[in-house]
Amino acid sequence: MKSTVYDSLPERPTSPLDVTSTPEYPRVAVRNSTEDFASGPPRRTTLAAGISRVAWRRALLWRYGTGASMYHLDANEQSLSDGSHVYLLDATSTLEVQALNQWIDATTPEGQPRPPSVVLTGEARTSLSDSVRGYADDPLLIPLRVTLSDRKSGILHRIFAPRGRSKPTQVWQRWVAGDDPDHSAVLVGEPATLSDLKERFERGGGTSLSSFILRQASLALDKAERGVIGSEYKIPRFVVEDMTEQKKFHDGITALADEVGQDRDAVDTRVNEILGEMVATETRRAVEMWGTLGAYFSRAYKVDVDRAQLQKVRDLNKNYPLVFLPNHRSYLDPLVLRPALLAEGLPLNHVMGGINVGFWPLGPIAKRSGVVLIQRKFSDAIYKWTLRQYMSFLLSKRFNLEWYIEGGRSRTGKLRPPRFGLLTYLVDALESSDAEDVYLVPTSITYDRLHEVGAMAEESHGAKKQAEGIRMAIGYIRAQGTLRGNVYLNFGEPMSVASIVAENTDKRVAVQKIALGVSHAINDATPVTPAALVTMALLGIEDRALNVNEMWAIIAPLARYIKRRNLPTAGGVDVSDLDVVRSAVIAQVNANVVKRFDDGPEPLFHLAQDKHLVAAFFRNNAIHFFVMRAIGELVVLPTAGDSAPLTQDTLWQSALQLRDLLKFEFFFGDKKDFGERLESEVDLIDPDWRAKISDPDYAAQQLQSQDLHLAHRVLQPIFEAYQVVADQLMLLPQSSEFDKPKFIAECLGAAQARRLRQQLDHSEAISGELFDTALQLADNRDLIDSTSDGIARRRREFALEIDEWARKVRIIRDMAHRMLNEVEPLQATEETNS
Repeated sequence: MKSTVYDSLPERPTSPLDVTSTPEYPRVAVRNSTEDFASGPPRRTTLAAGISRVAWRRALLWRYGTGASMYHLDANEQSLSDGSHVYLLDATSTLEVQALNQWIDATTPEGQPRPPSVVLTGEARTSLSDSVRGYADDPLLIPLRVTLSDRKSGILHRIFAPRGRSKPTQVWQRWVAGDDPDHSAVLVGEPATLSDLKERFERGGGTSLSSFILRQASLALDKAERGVIGSEYKIPRFVVEDMTEQKKFHDGITALADEVGQDRDAVDTRVNEILGEMVATETRRAVEMWGTLGAYFSRAYKVDVDRAQLQKVRDLNKNYPLVFLPNHRSYLDPLVLRPALLAEGLPLNHVMGGINVGFWPLGPIAKRSGVVLIQRKFSDAIYKWTLRQYMSFLLSKRFNLEWYIEGGRSRTGKLRPPRFGLLTYLVDALESSDAEDVYLVPTSITYDRLHEVGAMAEESHGAKKQAEGIRMAIGYIRAQGTLRGNVYLNFGEPMSVASIVAENTDKRVAVQKIALGVSHAINDATPVTPAALVTMALLGIEDRALNVNEMWAIIAPLARYIKRRNLPTAGGVDVSDLDVVRSAVIAQVNANVVKRFDDGPEPLFHLAQDKHLVAAFFRNNAIHFFVMRAIGELVVLPTAGDSAPLTQDTLWQSALQLRDLLKFEFFFGDKKDFGERLESEVDLIDPDWRAKISDPDYAAQQLQSQDLHLAHRVLQPIFEAYQVVADQLMLLPQSSEFDKPKFIAECLGAAQARRLRQQLDHSEAISGELFDTALQLADNRDLIDSTSDGIARRRREFALEIDEWARKVRIIRDMAHRMLNEVEPLQATEETNS
């Protein structure tokens, strides 16, 4: 906020509370908010009401304290007429009341009667409409508030300063006035006449005009205050009051009571209990504290933001509410995303979070800083209805939302299948809200190092998940002090919900298309990190250590493939740059994911013991970019025992079979999109493959000549895990009831035994997460129920199908090993010493 600076100022009162004298202060017009009194669209205020509308579209600052100056409207702009006006004082202490009254005295033109004022506390809250009507039939109501115009520095200021609805003490206010007066301000919100407010109140069907006026005054001041303190404090107030006083809300509760067959009063009580638990009750203090905690929690990371795409998002937010839908990799995700969005001028998101993180002290702080705590699972019709109403309210007020489309953190690094629940509520909420549309923003969050991956890897090996709580939080905070890494924020093209719903008459189909579209967009926006390349190289070779030349022989073709396909890279780095790769290797060594052996003639690098799932997590962040190439390598290989020439049709049938086998691991487009992507990948291997595919020796010879082999790096661990599940299913008695936890435990044991006997090539195949997706596939094919028809035969066929793909992928693995054996020995001493 800018204002004229005066070199000399008249004497100020001896105390900011001294309202007995009002010396002549310089009159300065000051710029501020253009928002109007009401929470709805702007309405015209007549000049006959007594105040120039131009004048009141500006907030007024009065900075008080030793040597401070006072700012108010120029007398020429106040153009008073015969209309009456009443000041509404939003004050929380006697000190604020006195300061606001002093401001009124100082801004009242000489010779004019001092306008009356009403403090919005005590009895005035219930009799406000009668109080202001006692001064005039239709007065202009002008809200005033004292605020802190800027965030003060220092930990005491940031933690203990009163914010939002927090009541400041007189000790605090005197400290502000005497210690740093430039941070004090008087705000004037956009006024409205009593008749205008009454008309809006009656349209909404509320129950108390006084409460309505009080809320509208506070909201007008909140809007004006954001021009001083920043858009990050765009927070809803009086949410429950605004929702529950609406006629349509009361009608909805009546209909809901009939639907669930319960007493209306009982349903009303239950709804209010849910709102009390769910509704985010933001305060400026908590917002700042959450930001401080977030900065401390994520202090180990340098954040790289795609600002070009975020500019498009910011422009869209000027007219529509947004829903940010990130992937979920870490507890740090909301702490990393929020400050990045705020720094780009976007308002605070309402984060739909699980109530499992509502433990003290993080839960109360989170709720007061915009986190909406909802039950992880619920089937209660009353709860669902209440959630829809709350989301509809937020959309109507154009507040942005945020939640994780996967539902929970990914344990593997791959994007999990989307959850449809909140998207369904969003579509319903949009239909019942005043919003024209809402746009979804696919958001990718990618880390090159992450503390909790180790714990998630242990869980995948069967360890019990640590419960969220204060002990877990303390350990998590400590761990951040030992890490150093990067996190990359990228954004896909925003998607219009209204457009997709309009194109699909079946709402369920629309929601599914929205969810899959967002998932694809997140994957497309996720960059390839150098860490993904390094871990992919080492995982593909498993038990073998690599020297620098051998590692580069694997990574260099990968880098060329990435450039050829124009895939996004983390921070736009050149992954073919040797220094970039060297830094990534060193980072993984420092993280104890990779070990370096220096006691031989040359340095060697290999995966650390029991770190295969950790390495797989970082590889999997980018694995979706390499799946189609891996499929292309496999489908051109002939099936064992089949001497018929390979044709384009048989290749396509094999590809569809593989697509169905992997549908719970990866997101594939429709068949047309899948076919086009597959053809383009095979074209990269050999553009003339269509004319040569019938030659039985062609595929093996062509693949062997390639310097890039991906099938064993991308798909072999999945096939090996699926083999374990398929074999264990064949061992189940046909009459037994299926016990999933017991079955997965048996699979973990069987896989570990196979690995010890070298019957599995990949340790990452020993994974509860992969066993779980294998069971999803088996259930999809009706192979779980032991009593179903032909179960033994169909389980055996399932196992044989997976065995055949595992055989093919080992052919690709052998090709890669033969190529690696031909790499020349390390020559450059500078590489030896790197």
